[in-house]
Amino acid sequence: MTEIQNSKHYDLEERTFLFARRVNEYINKLPKTITSIENSKQLARSAGSVGANYIEANESLSKKDFAMRVKISRKEAKESIFWLRLIEPLDSQQKEKEYLIQEATELMKIFGAILTKMICKT
Repeated sequence: MTEIQNSKHYDLEERTFLFARRVNEYINKLPKTITSIENSKQLARSAGSVGANYIEANESLSKKDFAMRVKISRKEAKESIFWLRLIEPLDSQQKEKEYLIQEATELMKIFGAILTKMICKT
């Protein structure tokens, strides 16, 4: 079980942090080719941006700003999936790649659900 699954208290800020940290660990184990280095830089940025923008959303001063930051988090999660799909890991890293794609997909869906609930409330 992962740290995320063991958590009894659901905390999206923590979950996005753990996602970014796990992406960093994955990147550090990738083969050092020109394409993997360049694609990894993009992945590191997008994965970190998921959580950073969600933290900004929670500190927002208005509902409009909150919604914009959540949309950015969703967009960055989707971008992370793109970079993960593009990177060719070692065979031993394939399961980790699949896990990270699954987690990014779940985060994207969570952010989408938050936005849908906001629209329904207005």
